Order: sequence, then C-alpha cells, then structure tokens
Amino acid sequence: MKIKIQANKIFKEPDQSKCRYVVMKGSAGSGKSVDTAQHYILRLMKDKGRNLLCVRKVDVTNRDSTFAELQGAIFRMFGDKWERYWRINQSNMIMECRSNNNQIIFRGMKDDNQRERLKSITFKRGKLTDVWIEEATELMQSDFEIIDDRLRGVLPPGQFYQIRMTFNPVSASHWIKAQFFDRKDPDVFTHSSTYRENRFIDEGYYRRMERRKEVDPEGYLIYGLGEWGETGGLILHNYVVEDFNISPERFDYMVNAQDFGFNHADCLLEVGFKDDEIYVCREMYEFEKDTDELISEANSKGFRKDIRMWCDSAEPDRIKMWKKAGYKARGVNKERNSVHAQIDYLKQHKIHIHPDCVNVYKEIQQWKWQKDAKTNTYLDEPVPFFDDAMAALRYSIETMRKPPLKYNKLGGGL
Repeated sequence: MKIKIQANKIFKEPDQSKCRYVVMKGSAGSGKSVDTAQHYILRLMKDKGRNLLCVRKVDVTNRDSTFAELQGAIFRMFGDKWERYWRINQSNMIMECRSNNNQIIFRGMKDDNQRERLKSITFKRGKLTDVWIEEATELMQSDFEIIDDRLRGVLPPGQFYQIRMTFNPVSASHWIKAQFFDRKDPDVFTHSSTYRENRFIDEGYYRRMERRKEVDPEGYLIYGLGEWGETGGLILHNYVVEDFNISPERFDYMVNAQDFGFNHADCLLEVGFKDDEIYVCREMYEFEKDTDELISEANSKGFRKDIRMWCDSAEPDRIKMWKKAGYKARGVNKERNSVHAQIDYLKQHKIHIHPDCVNVYKEIQQWKWQKDAKTNTYLDEPVPFFDDAMAALRYSIETMRKPPLKYNKLGGGL
C-alpha cells in the first residue's frame, strides 16, 4: 500500500497523544483540520474496533467541513486507488474502512432531537471510541458534556477513548479556555498552531495573513497567531446564549433583518422582541450565493413573509427582488452616526441568542472597537471584519430605535 502523507512536525505530539481530551486551538490556515482528518484515516485503518463521530453544532455544516476534509484526505492519500480501502456513502455521509469495517459518522448538536440521536449510535464492529469536534467554540459546555458521556465502558487492552477539538480561539471568556487551558489535568493535552508553521500553505495566503496585522491587529491575534481573543474592546457584553421558545405568539412582535453579502456572508435573522428585550431566534448565513438562491433558501427554511424585513439600504435592487418574492423588505435609514446609535440601543437591552444561531454567537464574541496601535486605545469605530450577523442585528432594531406612529404586532412597522 502506497500512502501519500502531508505531515507538519507541529502536529506530531497531538497525533501521538493518548489523553482523553486533545484540545487544539490555532490560527486560520494552520493545517489543524487537515492533519486531524489524515490522522483519523490512518488510526481507523490501523486499529480494529475504533469508530469516529464527527460533530458540528449544526449537522449540515459537516458536509462542507469534516466530511469534506476526511474525503479529501482519503483521495490525497490513496489517489485513484482509494476505493480499495474505503467506502464513502455521499448521501448518508458514512465512511467505512474496507479492511476492518471501522466507520465514521457525522452528527450535530443543534436541538434536543439531534442530541438524543447520539444516545442511539451503534456501529458494525466495536464502540464509539473517537470524537472530532470541529469549530468547537460553536458548542455550549452542556453539548460537550453530552458527547463526553457517550465515551464509556471497558475497552480491549491497548484501546482508549479520545475527543479531539479543533477551533480558532475567538474569546478568552469561552468555557473551553477555562475548562482545558486554565488548569492542569493529566487527561488533557492542549496544543497551539499557526499558519506560519504550515509548510503546505501557499505564498499568497501567507501574504494575506501578514497584511491582516495592519488592517485588524486584534483579529490577527486570533486568526493569525492562534491566541485567545482579548475581552477588552468588546462592543457587546449584555447577551446570553440559551434555549428559548421561538414561537411567534410569545413575542410582542418580530422582524426579519438582512445584511447582504456574497464574498462575505449574507446574513438573514429572525428577531423577536418581548418586554424590551431582544431575542435572536433564527439565522441564515450563506456565502457566494446570488439573490435568487438566497430567496429559495429562505423559503425552504420557512422564514416568514408576513413580518417586516429590514435590509441594508445601499442595495435597493436586492431589496426589490426580495419584495417581488413576497417578503416585506425595506431599507434602514442610514442617517449620520446611525451605526453608533444602533450600537447604543443594543447595549441598553438584553440580547438572548438561541443556540441554533451559531454565527451570531461567533461574531458577537469578537465584535470589537478598532484599536489605535500607537496609543493602544480603542477608537469609536467597530472593526469592519467578520461582522455580517452584527450588521443584521443592528438593522433588526430599526422599529424599536425609531418607532413609527403605530405598528402592527406581527410586522413591527406600517
């Protein structure tokens, strides 16, 4: 058997670790996900009775992340002879090693139904021994505890249980830091990596990351150096991520809000208002889709057409297309200092984020004021990066911030 291995020395220790928890933070482009995929393909081919569960907060995001990485690893390692060694079921997203029937499956932790499915996982041979949690900062600690509880029972001699977590360290206040990095535990192996240590990265990407130091120095600490995001300079602190009833009848009124995008994300939110508090109920977060595709996606996800949709007024043609599709789309009024006024309003009202809205959660953890590198002081301007959900959140309060003479309960406006 000829296998093509793409190895970076930085990952030798985590790949050899037998600790129950291997917790890998790193910059964008560090190669941690590529290494993890390759590591599991080799491990499952070598050891009988091992099976892998790949987890993301939202199950469908596995297809373009963990499933794609593992499939890419198989193709890269074995070339056009890959089918001799692995079976890949594209529709059900199941991978199986032909020599020993070890399997790889994919799940999400979005809701109670998906969490319950974890309890009934079975395999052809052996037990669930390995879990890969990609974008681990998407998960709540309660999600992790459910997964961790699945790895139990006596294993054959030489076998062990292991959970590997890979992520960008978006916030120093995240539970992962407190749980795994801030205390010593013999069951935990922590690891850090950056794009500079990835010998397979292309020069163009390397230069792009280096340029980010000037554009967004604090963001560079996270996505360039793989360091924990500082809590200083955060714009919003008054939020909580929790499960709550998103039924329309429980709110005083609801709106949709959308920040248009293509190369950066197009974000559509469904937001409810109750007792002067804000509830982010649902999100759609898509890249590189035109307006027709986004409308189709919103229709399939059941976004309501009977409520106001506040949009970026700089895109009147897109607003017309959403109106034609039956949505009550309307541009927000961008008066002078409107962004600061929106932020001031958000800071004065408690914000509840449903756990399904993973991108709102990811963005709000790192939405910061720009920092003057010379004076080391924060400026009165948000960092214009990774803020698409935050823009949609700002638009959602248009009616609350500037209420009309009257508004209906469902639509949040005339």
